[in-house]
Amino acid sequence: MSVVISGTGLFTPPESISNDELVACYNSYVDQFNRDNEQAIASGDVTALSHSSSAFIEKASGIKNRYVMSKSDILNVNVMRPSFAERPNDTLSMQAEIGVAAAKEAMATANKSAAEIDLIIVACAYTQRSYPAMAIEIQQALGCSGWGFDMLVACSAATFGIINAANAVRTGTAKTVLVINPEILSPQINYRDRDSHFIFGDVATAVIIEDESTATSNHQFKIIAEQPITKFSNNIRSNIGYMNQCSPDTEHDIDKYFIQQGRKVFKEVLPMVSNLIASQMDKIELTPENIKRLYLHQANINMNNFIAKKVLGREPEVGEAPIILDEYANTSSAGCIIALHKHHDGLVSGDKAVLCSFGAGYSACCLILEYR
Repeated sequence: MSVVISGTGLFTPPESISNDELVACYNSYVDQFNRDNEQAIASGDVTALSHSSSAFIEKASGIKNRYVMSKSDILNVNVMRPSFAERPNDTLSMQAEIGVAAAKEAMATANKSAAEIDLIIVACAYTQRSYPAMAIEIQQALGCSGWGFDMLVACSAATFGIINAANAVRTGTAKTVLVINPEILSPQINYRDRDSHFIFGDVATAVIIEDESTATSNHQFKIIAEQPITKFSNNIRSNIGYMNQCSPDTEHDIDKYFIQQGRKVFKEVLPMVSNLIASQMDKIELTPENIKRLYLHQANINMNNFIAKKVLGREPEVGEAPIILDEYANTSSAGCIIALHKHHDGLVSGDKAVLCSFGAGYSACCLILEYR
């Protein structure tokens, strides 16, 4: 049995924040903090904060912009977080809403109706509640039958979701699977931290997974090799959770946001990912010359350039390793799916591509795809 990705979908939030806008708010906060703590800074009891800049952000990450579900309070120096009105239980939740939007586009490109979807997997970094599962809420909103579940593997959630979907098709527990990655990441950002205030954006992506024999879409990617890998590390972490309220003294500490030790991540993750891709290429006897696209996790342009050069044995040519994080920022698991969704033009039948995620966990996953 051959399993294919037969459709992809993307929801882009209506509001965006440029580096200049974000920096202006952050620097206003820095000025206010330094004024309020002038005497403590002078005595050495408090460390003065330093300004950020758009040039620093772009050099460090490649990010120029990010999309968000709610902009105004992120740029309010007295708030510096997104603000969402809580929805009643009988109203579609925000995460389900954006997941449905991405799902409908994926279904349209795959020529699939709701009646043909018999499994929904919501795979992302965070879900906005523990239960009922977001997947089951989306299942009802789309009018699908069958079953659904949520899974969290941070930045590798989408690719791990695809593997679970493919195995469900292979074992016969589902015929057509919808994997959705609704990433609402703006709430996890510490907008008062110079080193991380710019990293994430909000988005939702979706893919349809099915047997090649039932696929009728114009463009498909056949899965010809796949391998996930995990290795525990604290170097990327968020301690947010339902138990935080049980420790009120530390409930709002900065470790409840996204935190990372970037240098260690760079040093440890890049060899892990490069070796994973190389092993999958060797498994099916592919050389670098056979790879026409590298759809990599969109966390940091320097990481992507390093991996692309390592895999190809040279600097990637324009379009070989598409970058979308300049526009979308880091969107956790959705990033590599956005790259796949937006940058498959020019491929011809038989071309090979790598779809690879990597991030917190550590977790990584490599799929080798063949364009049909």
